[in-house]
Amino acid sequence: MTTNSQQPQSSAFHLSMSEFWSGDIGLTLVTLSVTILVFVISPLREAGLSGRVFLDLIVLALMIYGAIAANSTRIFRVCVIVTVLATGVILAAGRLHPTPFLHLFGSVLATITLLLYVRIVLLVMFRAGPVTWSRIQGGVCAYLLLGMAWASAFQFLEQLRPGSLQFVSAPTDLDQLTSKLTYFSFATLTTIGSDIIPVSPFARSLTTAEAIVGQLFPAILIGALVAMAMRSRPNS
Repeated sequence: MTTNSQQPQSSAFHLSMSEFWSGDIGLTLVTLSVTILVFVISPLREAGLSGRVFLDLIVLALMIYGAIAANSTRIFRVCVIVTVLATGVILAAGRLHPTPFLHLFGSVLATITLLLYVRIVLLVMFRAGPVTWSRIQGGVCAYLLLGMAWASAFQFLEQLRPGSLQFVSAPTDLDQLTSKLTYFSFATLTTIGSDIIPVSPFARSLTTAEAIVGQLFPAILIGALVAMAMRSRPNS
């Protein structure tokens, strides 16, 4: 009796999450949170002001929520949830007990988590149905998440091999490093250039790869959305 009663509850829970992500609410919240994180909280952190923890928790919860609701295999959902939780734990431990290993490990996990979440957003975005405003928001969100993922990759490289990137004013702590590399990542993704210079070969390779993705991703995304819109049009 207990097993039979739990199955309808589980199905209803999954259905409610699917409805949450099938409308505008899920992708809107993620896009809004990531936008504030990139364009408001990150500059404030460089200035020495806190406030990222609250948004980090929101994004963390939305990541887990989206992973459960996404139309993917159970193994993938479990891997995403475990990775997201491990990333949160390691990043928090690195804040409480800062060590080079925890910072390096946290940067690696953050990069993996952000790339996995790009896949989740795209899965939700390209689900069956007409092209809506939420799909456009999903594209913006995926683009911002790519920039954040590259910022974490640059941070890992700079922490592993200091001097891989040349700064006009060297960051004095982890918050300033994260903020400067977030700026550098999005300047590279949009190919506008910045005052931070990649020096090492690996930094240059990452920079080139991000610039290429920054050009190709919007074009491919727009083409896919146009194709979906054409397929969803009723036949006359």
